[in-house]
Amino acid sequence: MDENRNYLMAIALSIIVLVAWQFFVAGPKIEAQRERAAIEAQQQAQPDGTDGAQAPTAPATRDTAVPSPDAPTPTGPAPAATAPTGVEPAPPREAVLTADARVTIDTPSLSGSINLKGGRIDDVSLKNYRETVDPDSANIVLLSPAGSATSYYADYGWVADPGRTVAVPAADTEWTVERGNTLTPGAPVVLAWDNGAGLKFRRKISIDDKYLFTIEQTVENTGTEAVTLYPYGLISRTGTPETTGFYILHEGLIGVLGEEGLTEIDYDDVQETPEIAHRDIGKGWLGFTDKYWATTMVPSADTAFDARFTYRQRNGLDTYQSDFLGKGRTVPAGGTATISSMLFAGAKETATVDGYNDTFGLERFDLLIDWGWFYFMTKPLFYIIDWFFRLFGNFGVAILAVTVLVKLVFFPLANKSYVSMSRMKLVQPAMKEIQERFKDDKQRQQQALMELYKKEKINPLSGCLPIVVQIPVFFALYKVLFVTIEMRHAPFFGWVHDLAARDPTTIFNLFGLVPWTPPEFLMIGIWPLIMGATMFLQMRLNPTPTDPIQASIFTWMPVIFTFILAPFPAGLVIYWTWNNFLSILQQMVIMKRQGVKIELWDNLVGLFKKRSKKDAGAS
Repeated sequence: MDENRNYLMAIALSIIVLVAWQFFVAGPKIEAQRERAAIEAQQQAQPDGTDGAQAPTAPATRDTAVPSPDAPTPTGPAPAATAPTGVEPAPPREAVLTADARVTIDTPSLSGSINLKGGRIDDVSLKNYRETVDPDSANIVLLSPAGSATSYYADYGWVADPGRTVAVPAADTEWTVERGNTLTPGAPVVLAWDNGAGLKFRRKISIDDKYLFTIEQTVENTGTEAVTLYPYGLISRTGTPETTGFYILHEGLIGVLGEEGLTEIDYDDVQETPEIAHRDIGKGWLGFTDKYWATTMVPSADTAFDARFTYRQRNGLDTYQSDFLGKGRTVPAGGTATISSMLFAGAKETATVDGYNDTFGLERFDLLIDWGWFYFMTKPLFYIIDWFFRLFGNFGVAILAVTVLVKLVFFPLANKSYVSMSRMKLVQPAMKEIQERFKDDKQRQQQALMELYKKEKINPLSGCLPIVVQIPVFFALYKVLFVTIEMRHAPFFGWVHDLAARDPTTIFNLFGLVPWTPPEFLMIGIWPLIMGATMFLQMRLNPTPTDPIQASIFTWMPVIFTFILAPFPAGLVIYWTWNNFLSILQQMVIMKRQGVKIELWDNLVGLFKKRSKKDAGAS
């Protein structure tokens, strides 16, 4: 039947990209990453306890400066590369944290400390997020100090003109606490260091109740000569982090750099081009982004800055760095110079990120969340789901409500489509008569069918419309489920504890009754099975095609799509299932109003009768 063929074509077109990506790109890439992560976790080591960051160089040499093999390198929070033979494993993170004096960080959202050696922000954990859905699992650790196996930190400071012998704070500088012992919202800490040659450096660090640090650097010149210094900031991490590898999400180095706009650099891209520099940026930000977390610097908007993304290796360890270098500040004798910048280190919560973007007038800081090219659909969809979540208190119920809303929005179009399909059923006898009359002349047969469609005001492609119009919604919802932290570990009911993850059950171990974990491709959960059943019933509303090939596809399509959609987020499968159910109800109501017999039961009975006859014939 034409409507069946159109229906099948519409479904195939709607997810063919996702299918190809899942099986030929994502699956193999994820498996390779897991194997690599397992190997690197066993071999994780740090060559020595030396500092890993490399401060930007002053303008006189920076254009040609290339890090030397012996220069210090950044350290960061990803699995480290294989260590050379004979290298001692890195000490535990806790041991490194206790090696130096520290100032405590304690806010409603963050815990951690600031290292007085170097004055770095290198110990940050997220209080409101855990590694797994288990409420007793460990909190997410975002930043870790140099020397640990998961090193990742932010550093600020000054560099002097090349050739000038000006002592500035370095990685081994021991700062003293001038004010405050614990960094809390409303209670900043002030660190101080005197170079003994007429310059006194102060670093005032403030924090809000979320994830935003403000670093105010001041230089007081008590000497007899003016000094020119250049403020810098850097974020350093060691090892190539394990990423999801999905084309719809960027993880790596990131920034919005003035007129150059959004800059996204994958880890393998910066490995191929070890230094990517941007000059004279008027306004922007830069750093690193992961799927749900990010660490980014926002230089002062008072002056232009240079930005840089770098990669290098030290003793077999991959090292990455994002840094900026501000314009020189001349500190006259007896004078001071001050510059302020910000650091975001935390979870990419939509409301929080948007709030910073609006409050501080940042340069497209909302792009820190990868809404994709169709953000004009993806972001509003998230806000609608979030509104329903605040109303019902459950993101799963919110998705069901959004599905109903989508059905209402597209109701006129779907109604017209189903009416046309119902009329096509009414003219089935005429269509069969034409097919019989011109069975040896396909061209004349098609011509006669088109004349019949025109006479009865039937659109043969109407069966595609209800599905095709929802393809953008399907992709937008998939994006929302995949990139937003609000969906992470969001429960539904029963066994679904994370709408952003696949259904954890599988029929192949009787949903957990058998103590066996099937391979990935056999993880067919309860919700994918329900989705397949609703798809099967929806397709059975129409008669089985007379063509054997089409009939076979018609029969096996729900099974195939059950396997295909099983690895997708449970929230997406629930949406698809609920959408199928509502479509079945809508189509049945319209068919009844049009006086068309609802053949669902007859088609189901006919299917099993055919199978019984085949089985009897085979025996």
